[in-house]
Amino acid sequence: MTDKAIFAAGCFWGIEDKFSTVKGVVETEVGYIGGKTKNPTYEEICRGDTFHAEAVRVFYNKEIITYDQLLDLFFEIHDPTTLNSQGPDFGTQYRSAIFCQNDFEMLSSENKIKELNRSKFNNKIVTTIELNDDFWIAEEYHQKYLKKKKFNFFIK
Repeated sequence: MTDKAIFAAGCFWGIEDKFSTVKGVVETEVGYIGGKTKNPTYEEICRGDTFHAEAVRVFYNKEIITYDQLLDLFFEIHDPTTLNSQGPDFGTQYRSAIFCQNDFEMLSSENKIKELNRSKFNNKIVTTIELNDDFWIAEEYHQKYLKKKKFNFFIK
């Protein structure tokens, strides 16, 4: 049974690459979410005036991997304590966010943040939990970018 989840954690190339290697993840695609412009382009996103986040949509087999396990990976592969930035990238398009499509995902995300704030991050997580909005698929050249370019990309 396939479900989907959407995460933003900085530049979408590395995040997509990490999620795509996980057992139970069926497919990934990168795009833009959480902004005010319909069908935005990469150039518009980079200017920072659309307020979209670069994000990855993860299609997963929930009989193999759970939403909670995806959340664990999400928090492992980026720094959720930096506001609107990851590594050298700065701006709202690089924010840390979880885009939930239902109450289960919302509650799971809230509980995960509470748990990690207590156990690991000392109440410093700035990750937002947002309602799943229109997801605009990024231009083709962004899809599987690191695999196409054969980069050995390390995040966090």
